[in-house]
Amino acid sequence: MLRGLKYGAAIGLVGAIAGCSSLDVAVAPSAPMVAPDASYKVLPPEPLIGKWGLASYRDPKDRARTENMARVQCKNPYVITKGPTDGVMMHVADDPEAHELELKKAADGKTYVGFSAPPGDAQDREVLELAAKVMVMRFVDPDTNGRYGTFVYARC
Repeated sequence: MLRGLKYGAAIGLVGAIAGCSSLDVAVAPSAPMVAPDASYKVLPPEPLIGKWGLASYRDPKDRARTENMARVQCKNPYVITKGPTDGVMMHVADDPEAHELELKKAADGKTYVGFSAPPGDAQDREVLELAAKVMVMRFVDPDTNGRYGTFVYARC
């Protein structure tokens, strides 16, 4: 009789456990949602939009020559367009697809172009100069910058 009671209790326990799996239980997320970093602001994309001749250099002494080479590239310009959510459509390192990027101003005054993330992210480009006729950028990530160099864009 004791044996039958043990089996009955075991079957009841299994049934109770199986029944729990069908309950709708709200599970709280393991980490709270983090608010976006407000230490920077997104700038209007218009200064970047347009046709640009593009060239790059690795040695700063080559900058003037590279600007001239970028102007020559206007016969086959790199086109930056406005993105669907007020960013700019540009290519990122090692990806043939264009992505929507933001022009971001950091609290320290530096300007970056990159995905929607705080300025200075490893995938960002730092804007070294942004003038009416010339724009100069370098990748934040040293490895990527070593492969691609500093970009000079000449407005076409």
